[in-house]
Amino acid sequence: MLRVDKDAFPEDPYPPFILRQLIEIHVDRTLVLDDGEGLLGYVFFVNTSDGYVSWIMSLAIIPHQRGHGLGRRLMVEVLRRLRTEGVRQVRLTVEPANTAAITLYRTLGFSSEDGVAKDYFGPGEHRLLMTLAL
Repeated sequence: MLRVDKDAFPEDPYPPFILRQLIEIHVDRTLVLDDGEGLLGYVFFVNTSDGYVSWIMSLAIIPHQRGHGLGRRLMVEVLRRLRTEGVRQVRLTVEPANTAAITLYRTLGFSSEDGVAKDYFGPGEHRLLMTLAL
């Protein structure tokens, strides 16, 4: 998963200890795609303490596999699981310049009514906040 994360986010991958802890703590909230030879992508998602809201923490697909519907497959499965759990809303943030991801999320029904949150992760780290009612 470290390789997938570094390939997918070369400028800002998770630190190895964070990735390890996410997997350990949220193993039941981690989905991966594997072609039998290696990982192609993953998604992390977590629910808030009340169980009604879930956050997509990270969706990563290795660069040479993008555009083949893998991110959609992961997200469709996450949304299916969350619906069966009674989650009412899904939230995520995405870099405003990541038009491919934004397009994917919009086709799944996410909206961004609040627009771009300036400095969401610190100075110059703007994010588009997107939500989906389930």
